[in-house]
Amino acid sequence: MINKIAALGIAAAALAGFAGPASAQATLDAVKKRGKVLCGVSPSSAGYSYADDKGVRQGFDTDVCRAVSSAVFGAPDKVEFVPLNTNIRFQALQSGEIDVLSRQTTMTFSRDNSLGLDFAPIVFYDGQGLMVSTKLGVKNASELSQAAICLLPGTTTLQNLEDYFKPRNIKYEAVVFEDNNEWRNAFFSGRCDVITTDRSDLASVRAVANDPKRFVILPETISKEPLAPVVRQNDSNWKDIVSWSVNTLIAAEEYGVTQANVDEQLKSKDPEIQRMLGVNGDLGKMLNLDNKWAYNIIKQNGNYGEIFERSLGEKTALGLSRGPNQLWNKGGLLYSPPFR
Repeated sequence: MINKIAALGIAAAALAGFAGPASAQATLDAVKKRGKVLCGVSPSSAGYSYADDKGVRQGFDTDVCRAVSSAVFGAPDKVEFVPLNTNIRFQALQSGEIDVLSRQTTMTFSRDNSLGLDFAPIVFYDGQGLMVSTKLGVKNASELSQAAICLLPGTTTLQNLEDYFKPRNIKYEAVVFEDNNEWRNAFFSGRCDVITTDRSDLASVRAVANDPKRFVILPETISKEPLAPVVRQNDSNWKDIVSWSVNTLIAAEEYGVTQANVDEQLKSKDPEIQRMLGVNGDLGKMLNLDNKWAYNIIKQNGNYGEIFERSLGEKTALGLSRGPNQLWNKGGLLYSPPFR
């Protein structure tokens, strides 16, 4: 069983050893010189980051990286995906091994203020859940006394378990695995009674089971987990590029601009759409990019809704509904600042 100090020590050790690139402000220049964006992703997470039958990485998180590539290079494939386990993802960003982390990463106060990192806008509103085998016969979290719970290091899950179970006087055993595959397989083989992570990730885990119907996600959501891409601090230009790439995906859906109709929308009389697509104004130049940067994002990747539906939506193996990840004017939390 891991103790809380050991779990938090990963972040402290990473910060202590953080040297960072010589000039954080030079990220865009380094990316252009290299000819590609280095993007940290999950090694294997159905719906978020996985290799298809041709070995090409697909998923929601990878499409966020492709959007950044489109903004910078005018092409979605100028990106190299770097698979990272949870316990080394922040160090990889701090050291300059990657340019952006797009890996189901929760924005928290301590991460934002103690690791030399900045978060871009939230791309997915989630919460931690608990999944069990139907054979366990458990209906809710209150029945998990003395359960062995599988989790990964370097995440918020252990603290969330403590915060949820301790006030309820529920004893449990935390079983920590360093590797994602080992973590999943340990649960599937019965070495743990419970597996815990964000609810969307639990759906991802269940989707790759031999028989997904054997597993049930319990009704409780025990935390708030706002997931967002991450960049290094002290590079406002690069943070703006990543942030406004995300905002473009959200705004495009709100204004009805899709991968299929974006060329037609170049003729739109809506001033906001004209500015976003680079028909009028110089928004791209403010980012040190081409004025067609947002047009390229949408033309090559689609809008937020299109990305969500093809990777995570109700017609995929994960079968997720939009829920809080719906647009603000449709009852959700997604909201882009204006393009002006």
